[in-house]
Amino acid sequence: MSANTTSSSQPVSAWEWSQAGLLVLNLAWTTLCLGGYRPETLVVTSGLTGALLLVHLAERVLVGKPRPAFHPAGWLLLPFIAYAAANVGWISPTKWLGWMDWWAWAQMAAIFWVVLNGIRSRGPRVAIFWSLIALALIAVLLGCYQRFVDPSWMMMGRTQALQFRGRASGSFGIPNSLAGLLLLLLPVVLALVFRRRAAATERVWWSWVAVVLLFGLMLTISRGAWIALALAVVIWPLFRTGGSWQRRTGAAATALVVVVTVMTLVLEFSPAARERFENIRRDAGELSRPILWHAAWNLFREAPVSGTGAGSYNVRFETYRPEQFTPEPQWAHNDYLNTLSDYGIAGFLLLFGAVAVIAVKCAVRRYDPGRQEGHWLDRRQTVTALAVGLLAFSFQLFVEFHFKIAALALACATIAGMVVGRRWAGPAAVVATPAMRAVSGAAAVAVGIVVAFAIIPLLQAEALRYGARQAIDEIVTSGAELDQELIEHARGEFEAAVRLWPCHAQAWADLADARIRSGGGGYQDNVAIGKDAESAADAAIRLCPVHYEFWVRRGVSRDMQGRWYEAGDDFIRAIGLAPANSLAWYQQAYHLSRIPNQRAMAMAAAAFSLRLDPGNRSALALCQQLAIIPKAP
Repeated sequence: MSANTTSSSQPVSAWEWSQAGLLVLNLAWTTLCLGGYRPETLVVTSGLTGALLLVHLAERVLVGKPRPAFHPAGWLLLPFIAYAAANVGWISPTKWLGWMDWWAWAQMAAIFWVVLNGIRSRGPRVAIFWSLIALALIAVLLGCYQRFVDPSWMMMGRTQALQFRGRASGSFGIPNSLAGLLLLLLPVVLALVFRRRAAATERVWWSWVAVVLLFGLMLTISRGAWIALALAVVIWPLFRTGGSWQRRTGAAATALVVVVTVMTLVLEFSPAARERFENIRRDAGELSRPILWHAAWNLFREAPVSGTGAGSYNVRFETYRPEQFTPEPQWAHNDYLNTLSDYGIAGFLLLFGAVAVIAVKCAVRRYDPGRQEGHWLDRRQTVTALAVGLLAFSFQLFVEFHFKIAALALACATIAGMVVGRRWAGPAAVVATPAMRAVSGAAAVAVGIVVAFAIIPLLQAEALRYGARQAIDEIVTSGAELDQELIEHARGEFEAAVRLWPCHAQAWADLADARIRSGGGGYQDNVAIGKDAESAADAAIRLCPVHYEFWVRRGVSRDMQGRWYEAGDDFIRAIGLAPANSLAWYQQAYHLSRIPNQRAMAMAAAAFSLRLDPGNRSALALCQQLAIIPKAP
């Protein structure tokens, strides 16, 4: 038996069950709350992750019996976490986004570490595995309700976006995210169907689970997920250890035939799937993703070593936004390119180089034959199938941002910890020395301070800001009038956000917007409101001078004070940062329209705004208004 496996005859400690329980609770909470997309969900997720780390480290401090030393695979990820923190501190121009991005990586590393080092016994590992299966089944059942009963339904009282209606997203907001979770689990479920010496009842159960998960994957109509799973199933036999090349090639060919047959049947009997793949042929490939990838590559070329900064992609994308491309991408829809863009080649190699080293170490290790007679979760076929799921997941990362969805990141880290723990034997048990206990205690204190006094306040501030911003944007998008009560409420939320996290530049900019929207009175009132808004916009610009929106906020606030020339400089700066952004040009046009002798230039700017986005209703209304205003003498 390896050092990192606890015999089933030994009782499992309360410490280990506590860690497993916290992890299961975290996975369930995050998965069932839109995958952890919303910041208020991440507040709880982060608290649970912090508690899990504290329990794990407390066991090392308080329990005196011999325990295995920390697994070397866990240490390999720490250089990237340290580098990412330095990147946020010294390079990233969007530090509020950078710290949230850093915490997402740190949570993944923490979950991987705890599963690898703290949850070694069979019982807790089986409980975690069953919880993942249960969550996948629940997500598929929710997806069925969404697909066949109410296409607009989503978790947490949200409404599904029009573009995703007709596809199942389950407990997530995006169908491709549900597909990512199913990719992680489908190979192992299929392997358990055909497990040797399995009882008939077990085969029936796992067959039913496999059918449900496959049906759920079909309902997502996720082309990337289907292709990723097919590639993983076909490629894996070629690289597995043992067996001749002829046998491995034959297994790969068999897998290819099965995959082609299944895909043919799906396309034959599913019009929606057929239409999705027909779109690829009609559009000669993807339309939007190559634009996002091209921007990420150009950003990488700007700073190839260090990257443009953690969390900076969405803000810096404006530099490379093409004309008439109006969506806000948020991420690059390719986690590898996104990491390269944000962290440069240094961060990319530290992260994915460490992952490659761990994968190679696991691949070359000989599997303990004794485990073939043990529990089904420890057998080679099961562990191999879990690894195939990770491989399929990694293929889908070429077209998705799964590492930015907390539930998927945590599930991936959990399964990776289970695989590495079975394939790469950890060090032998040792009695913790006073120095080792002191280090564990210091780490526990550091974790508590960082989570309680840095991460949670940041996420709470983002939750306040995000909710208030959405309330304003929904009404503005609908074309309705904003009432003063809503504006005052939003202003209070933004002010609370900047008190919680004074370095949250976006919250300062949103506060400036709320103050601007509270104007509309007499000239003196507008001047005073403009000054208040300008101070908030100044704070946003000091924290992040590369975001075009922050310069727009200051320009509008200066317009309210009648400071036209200074405002003009701000709008020109905004256009320089976002030359193909329709909103930036509209704001410039509106600013110019307020100056009597600049009507022609205002018309030109408004027309260009419409060229960039023909659906910009504000720019269209401004053009119509300018067309009927008598020309100044």
